Amino acid sequence: MVSLFRRLYLVFYPLQPEPTSAPLKFGILGAATIAPIALILPAKSHADAVVHAVAARDQKRADAFAKKHGIAKAYGGAAAYQDLLDDPEIDAVYNSLPNGLHYEWTMKALAAGKHVLVEKPSADTADETRRMFEYAEKKGLVLLEALHYRFHPATQRMKEIVDSGELGAITHVDANLAIPSGLIKDSDIRMSYALGGGSLMDMGCYTLSVARYLAGADPLRVVTASADTSSAFPRIDMGATATLVFPSLSPALSAASPDAAPSEVTATMASHFRLPARLGFIPQLPQLSAHVIGTRGRVTLFNFSSPWLYHYIAVKSTDENGVTKKRTEKVYGNDGWTSYRYQFEAFVEKVRGRVPHHWYDAQDSVNNLQWIERIYEATGLGSRPESTAQIVTD
Repeated sequence: MVSLFRRLYLVFYPLQPEPTSAPLKFGILGAATIAPIALILPAKSHADAVVHAVAARDQKRADAFAKKHGIAKAYGGAAAYQDLLDDPEIDAVYNSLPNGLHYEWTMKALAAGKHVLVEKPSADTADETRRMFEYAEKKGLVLLEALHYRFHPATQRMKEIVDSGELGAITHVDANLAIPSGLIKDSDIRMSYALGGGSLMDMGCYTLSVARYLAGADPLRVVTASADTSSAFPRIDMGATATLVFPSLSPALSAASPDAAPSEVTATMASHFRLPARLGFIPQLPQLSAHVIGTRGRVTLFNFSSPWLYHYIAVKSTDENGVTKKRTEKVYGNDGWTSYRYQFEAFVEKVRGRVPHHWYDAQDSVNNLQWIERIYEATGLGSRPESTAQIVTD
């Protein structure tokens, strides 16, 4: 319990090192509630970065946000986002706008010569995502989709266990991320189809990403998919489930159990905004786990989405002598470092031209959106609408 309190204290009251003489200056597009934990707090504990500006459509909101978080500049009004991008002091931008605005304002940020950390999903469609990363490469700029869980050492430790062969040949991957009803209101932007809403576009980004990461491959096909909708929001998936098929994992893993190695690996994923109450009044607990099952064992990472808060890695495996062993691991890493702080570290390292401790390429982000679109197609809801913004690129 003491270690939990210490972790949380250092997260929200980070130690602030002496800044470098010319730190990277970040601007935030959108005074979103995710921005403090995702960018502002990580920047406070980084010597080579500072949040220098924020932009919001409402000047009062921008001013209040800047004052609360100690940000030097606040841009407000109809032209606020472009005003921030035109600021020559800004080196990099965090795009925390609604999903439907990711493509437009990421492209405009790149056009302005800014590196971009864009909230997940990177865009509403795989084609938009592809164009964004192609433009970033052309401009020589860093673009990263903020799937922060990937950067935490707990996630990477689970991947090590899966890849080690300890579990034998992998047969199934499962990922769930869902919250009880009552937390996401009807007015939430995640309930807007025009803004790229839906559980698959929010929590589902994580479940699909972690399944792909642990499987070490992209799916071969969608077997089944379904969506939980309502008459009030007919195109919004309150919840989505899918069964996918992946190719068999690497030859090295198959060699661990050559007689039992499957030709394909199944995976199930589920996301939900509003888990219904049990018996009509008992709230369900959040679902936050990723599981991998092999021919000789299984591993579970509880709370894969926010392992910095609390997690455990439960392993059960049987060795070549038939002896079954169980263990539990916890890997929190640096004191006070959230998954967002690890992500921020990697982003700054990449911008500075150094090799980050973890990274994933443009194709990974493109493929995640591509399979989200295929799952949506299988549910009958279809992809979220592409941006109609006309982007002038050089």
